[in-house]
Amino acid sequence: MSGVSVVSMPQTGTVGRPAGDKVLRERGQREVFCGLTSIVWLHRKVQDAFFLVVGSRTCAHLVQSAAGVMIFAEPRFGTAIIDERDLAGLADANTELDRVVTRLLERRPDIKLLFLVGSCPSEVIKLDLSRAAQRLSTQFMPRVRVLNYSGSGIETTFTQGEDACLAALVPELPAEPAQAAPSLLVVGALADIVEDQLGRLLRQMGIADVRFLPARRAGEMPAVGRHTHMLLAQPFLGDTARALEARGVQRLSAPFPFGVEGTTRWLQAAASAFAVEPSRFEATIAPARERATLALARHRASLAGKRIFFFPDSQLEVPLARFAARELGMELVEVGTPYLHRQHLAEELEMLPADVMLSEGQDVERQLDRCRAARPDLVVCGLGLANPLEAEGMTTKWSIELVFSPIHGFEQAADLAGLLARPLDRRTRLAA
Repeated sequence: MSGVSVVSMPQTGTVGRPAGDKVLRERGQREVFCGLTSIVWLHRKVQDAFFLVVGSRTCAHLVQSAAGVMIFAEPRFGTAIIDERDLAGLADANTELDRVVTRLLERRPDIKLLFLVGSCPSEVIKLDLSRAAQRLSTQFMPRVRVLNYSGSGIETTFTQGEDACLAALVPELPAEPAQAAPSLLVVGALADIVEDQLGRLLRQMGIADVRFLPARRAGEMPAVGRHTHMLLAQPFLGDTARALEARGVQRLSAPFPFGVEGTTRWLQAAASAFAVEPSRFEATIAPARERATLALARHRASLAGKRIFFFPDSQLEVPLARFAARELGMELVEVGTPYLHRQHLAEELEMLPADVMLSEGQDVERQLDRCRAARPDLVVCGLGLANPLEAEGMTTKWSIELVFSPIHGFEQAADLAGLLARPLDRRTRLAA
């Protein structure tokens, strides 16, 4: 049953938007990508991990298609295919899984961390992957650690696959020493070049102990505890943040590092927590901030005044809308997001225009009607909606491309703007 309700934002002081501000909450048919898609970027991040999807041939085709054809290197993901015999109970699924995992680890001795990724709930695949992971981890430790999480797209959007993966890692992270010095943990999978850039800025301003989750290798996962402060690099890591907070980690409240303004305030949150002198902070970030500001000017000239509509897909929509409105001068028609995490997005919500249309969840037919009526200049949406809207004469940007691409930090601010500008430029060239 589909439904629509309008709810007021909570008056708790965590959100600075005007009192009585409304959010359209929709519950109906959704258009979302499967959480298995997150493997496409996660398998490139942890260099000695492997992601074994336990699912159907359809799941295998999805991951392979999303990742493209790996010609020059053997990928760090695969699929243990469940066929009709498994679903019918004619084969012992645990025995089959043990056989596949044993053969995989014999063939790939470089694997140090193995994720069993369920494509569907255990009731569907008739296999308890949590118990299977515990059993296999006991068998193969200390050489290989085996963990599991769900990549099911039945109730989640595709970026929550990363959230589930990192949340599965948190209980396995080492504990920091009792007398540990304060450390900073940046949470969220980032391209290596972005991680290097942000880590360099944080260390140059005087924060000596900066760590990242996930680490690039399984044996380098960061220790955590009550002396650890975390900065979220992605807005879709609700479960991971809760798991870290349960281990004593303190979350620093900040906007997300998209664009000049977001990156400045994200870094400022860390500087404030670690008592960095304002003069040192300014001297550290000034060169990169000035380069980014100059690089953005070219894109702002072509994007200012353009109207943009966000369909709910990745949970990046709110910070991207803030960037588009404040740094590119774009007009926000509607900002839809699968889930509005009010605490993690508090600073982002404060920076949105007071009259912006916010929607949470989705009733896709109703939202399509609103989009068609508004006729925005640019629509940010999932793959399933992009082609039909293009056929109707609208200009679209795939939201998944904004997740795959390096867009965090000062050096990538112009690249992010370029991702929004290119579809409009393409439309102009085709019309010429």
